[in-house]
Amino acid sequence: MAKQRPPEERLFNLVLALLATNAGLTKAQIMSSVSGYAERADSGEVALEQLFQRDKDQLRELGIRIDVLDTAGETGNNQHARYRISREAYDLPDDVQFSSGELALLGLAAEVWREGSFSEDSRRALTKLRGLGVAPSEPLVGFLPFLRAAEPALEPLRAAIARGRLVEFDYQRADEAAASARRVSPLALLNHEGRWLLLAAEADGTRKTFLLRRILGRPRELAGAAMPAAPGEDRAALDELRAYRASNRAIVHVVPGSDAAVRLANRGDTGQLEPGVLEVHWTDVGTFADELVAMHPEVIVMSHGPLRDRVVARLEELRVRHG
Repeated sequence: MAKQRPPEERLFNLVLALLATNAGLTKAQIMSSVSGYAERADSGEVALEQLFQRDKDQLRELGIRIDVLDTAGETGNNQHARYRISREAYDLPDDVQFSSGELALLGLAAEVWREGSFSEDSRRALTKLRGLGVAPSEPLVGFLPFLRAAEPALEPLRAAIARGRLVEFDYQRADEAAASARRVSPLALLNHEGRWLLLAAEADGTRKTFLLRRILGRPRELAGAAMPAAPGEDRAALDELRAYRASNRAIVHVVPGSDAAVRLANRGDTGQLEPGVLEVHWTDVGTFADELVAMHPEVIVMSHGPLRDRVVARLEELRVRHG
């Protein structure tokens, strides 16, 4: 049986392929050249289509816009449609300039990241694209790093799920002053809004989700056997998270053309009500408030009391701390 690739590696390879050409790739080219799909060829065309659709949804949740181009004479035929990621949406503003020294440092950092992040599978995929007649342009180094799995808890949890073992970890909730110990059956790892979550079952069977970024240290495997996940439970949990996100809505004002405007507009479910006015959604109010604070003063929350209150409280904490 072919080795199954971790989902974040497949997403990384997909982004790399879609960035590599301006002409776009058909589904057939993606399935034959992107590592993570070819190994699943035996699962059938329908399963591959569903996997590709889920991956596209996850990338859009990360704020990565995927363009769909019709082939001449084949309008509406999704089998011949071509997919690409447009770089124009991520270009720096014209008024941003770097000195020669800054450019040299950025180039050096990009090369270091490239050598450490491009797997052998990714390099082979680019070679394979060239063999299909696709002329890859220089990949957008620096756009991809956040797709890499940086959460320390990710690999230990993946191993525990594979072995069917209970785990224990210390979890720091945003609304609690101290961390608490959790002992759960790990069921599945979910990627939602560009963040990793653990779907787990407590001793009584109650399902909970945990943000990996709030797990302190490495999870510890325990001797007991874990409860198994029900078929399709991971997909159902993601559907619930997406529905909950859609229910949380706020109106924000952004400075047109600013970094905040670009980042928020590229979130998959953001709506533009008028120039500089966006409708945004989120799952975790504390995490999203922190993101908006990092964009200050380019964004102002105009509605939704809890989100606005969190942003104001964070800014006040920063003012008191730093003056």
